[in-house]
Amino acid sequence: MKSKAVFYHAGCPVCVDAEQKLAHALNPGQYQVEIVHLGESKSRLPEALKLGVKSVPALAIDGDVFHINFGAPIEALQ
Repeated sequence: MKSKAVFYHAGCPVCVDAEQKLAHALNPGQYQVEIVHLGESKSRLPEALKLGVKSVPALAIDGDVFHINFGAPIEALQ
């Protein structure tokens, strides 16, 4: 069974760079990857907050959140 990976970002340069380098580098045979642009998909903010996303870009794998660099605090997207 594949692990679910969700990459949350806001479209900023830091986020886009992290997406290109990290999210697309995950093995598609091992991970089902979903890219979520929180600036465009504001309905997904409650989900990200519930997982514990505090800033973007962030990668959640099977519910564990990994914050990558620092692009923007999650509050800036609300």
